[in-house]
Amino acid sequence: MSEDEVRKEEASRHYTGEEIKVLKGLEPVRERPGMYIGSTGIDGLHHLVYEVVDNSIDEAMAGYCDNIVITLENSEIGEICSVEDNGRGIPVDIHATEKKSSLEVVLTQLHAGGKFDENAYKVSGGLHGVGVSCVNALSDWMEVTVYRAPHIYRQTYHKGIPEADVAVIGDTDRTGTTVKFSPDFSIMERNSFNYDTLLARFRELSYLNKGINIEIFDKRGPEEKHEKLHAEGGLASFVKYLNEYKTTLFEPISFEGRKVIESENKEVSVEVALQYNDKYDEKIYTFVNNINTREGGTHLVGFRTALSRCLNNQLKKSVKYMKKYSESLEASDISEGLTAVVSVKIPEPQFEGQTKMKLGNSAVRGIVDSLVYENLTNYFDEYPENIDKLLDKVTNAAIGRIAARKARENIRKKSETGGLPGKLADCSEKDPEKCEVFIVEGDSAGGTAKQGRDSRFQAILPLWGKMLNVEKAQEAKVLNNDKLHPVIQTIGAGITRYNESQADHDAMDENGDEKTFDLSKVRYHKIIIMADADVDGSHIRTLLLTFFFRYMKPLIEAGYVYFAMPPLYKITIGKKTYYAYQEEEKQKIIDEHAGGDNSKIIAQRYKGLGEMEKEELWETTMNPETRYIGQVKLSDAEEADRVFSMLMGEDVEPRREFIEKNANYVSVLDI
Repeated sequence: MSEDEVRKEEASRHYTGEEIKVLKGLEPVRERPGMYIGSTGIDGLHHLVYEVVDNSIDEAMAGYCDNIVITLENSEIGEICSVEDNGRGIPVDIHATEKKSSLEVVLTQLHAGGKFDENAYKVSGGLHGVGVSCVNALSDWMEVTVYRAPHIYRQTYHKGIPEADVAVIGDTDRTGTTVKFSPDFSIMERNSFNYDTLLARFRELSYLNKGINIEIFDKRGPEEKHEKLHAEGGLASFVKYLNEYKTTLFEPISFEGRKVIESENKEVSVEVALQYNDKYDEKIYTFVNNINTREGGTHLVGFRTALSRCLNNQLKKSVKYMKKYSESLEASDISEGLTAVVSVKIPEPQFEGQTKMKLGNSAVRGIVDSLVYENLTNYFDEYPENIDKLLDKVTNAAIGRIAARKARENIRKKSETGGLPGKLADCSEKDPEKCEVFIVEGDSAGGTAKQGRDSRFQAILPLWGKMLNVEKAQEAKVLNNDKLHPVIQTIGAGITRYNESQADHDAMDENGDEKTFDLSKVRYHKIIIMADADVDGSHIRTLLLTFFFRYMKPLIEAGYVYFAMPPLYKITIGKKTYYAYQEEEKQKIIDEHAGGDNSKIIAQRYKGLGEMEKEELWETTMNPETRYIGQVKLSDAEEADRVFSMLMGEDVEPRREFIEKNANYVSVLDI
């Protein structure tokens, strides 16, 4: 017998039934939390809140709840999240088969809940019935209070285990449920609930369920934060919010409809709102039972098909625009400047995977298609001036698409030759993970940076001349802009279509062309924007960052984009030199080191990077051991899109307010 066979036989003898572990109750969740909430990081932490709130939203969709209050607060045991609603209240009677309170069954058993009974919930986001029990399993402490007139009931849990039976604690004339929990950080990574992230999701829910009130309180800081959300306008209000800082062609088009899937005797309700703006990106949000289906699905396919058919038919009827462009409009032409929200509510939706990112119900495609096509055709027949504006936009987009394709081909050919811009001072290291490039405003600062850098791993690209504001330019104009070519060539990964993400580049594009952006070809894993700490520098940074967000978004998603943070002041006290990066820091240095003798102080405010000696620039801004740099992150793409539209838009007042609010340097710029 060979050595391998002996080892296998030995292992087989020791592999007995004692090694088979049976996980009961909530043990599977605590053992493999990622299977149930996606991750144990910050996203998983927020998912716990969403699971509880979604139960309240399900009550609202069923017509029993119109008020939800979420509260974040500190306590002796740590951060607590509380979710209160005025729904029917979780049942507390003794369960027929489990012989214990139904409340305890719901909170301690997976796949237990009203979501499996159509009489309880005809439509629900909590498809698998594991929501609140998962939250209980991953909470160090949970307290559930149920109001079911005439009594108030309460039960408390520790790591998913009830501390006692359900108890009556008082009387009431109302109904509802309050769930309070503190996450178990022995399983979850230690993070804090992010108010802004939660607010974005709850704002979404208010638009998707018009008429309900959602309030969120954050009592953890020195000043309480509070937002009350209520949207009578539904999805039309959502679209207006998304386009707040953009110039639109017309008011949102919105409509609702219901249709029965005859083979299943299931009713599907569809709500759609759309609006076109003067920009070049597309924003389509799709939802199923309030779940954000980020990967789309049959409802998105139905919407796109109907919109394409409708606009192509309208084009064929227009002699004026057929003279301008006589071919069929492509998907990219129709999507330019489109903002849309598609919400479907359906019993027993079929999702691809537990993450529920993509809808699979085939019948939904035809239902959405027919409803959208019929309503849009009727709308444009009634408002011919609006279809005229839209046909002008989409035919311009089609002509621009042809020009952009030629420009992308030229960029691809240039990149294949391996040529780099003449003004680039490259580094000797070739491993992108070890390399960084500083994109520097102006030849003067660029010259100092070249002298002060470590040429082994630091490259310098000076920018000169006025940069293009890509927020206001069509793709072909951006691709043909000679001020942007050096940036594209230096980074080496090509360029994306407007506002696409890396996820869109895993295959051929819609025209069968080779993908135009390849993250694996990025030459530097730190791309650092280095500009003066003044108004002009801020403008350069914003222009560059807008370009990256709109045309190289995968760079930001990968965490490759940074801001250099040069000091505002050089402070000399006697023979010692200090640098201050904020106004407050300057005074603190003087107070700590001057000893009250102001005669020894020389404070120089830097007007620009070009004023620094190469040694100063290295020490304060370029040396990895001593510098401050801010990484740009996309924590909320929807809000980031609104911010960039506002920063580069026509309206001065909101831009001024934003800059004043975010004027100080931070270690991470989280957009």
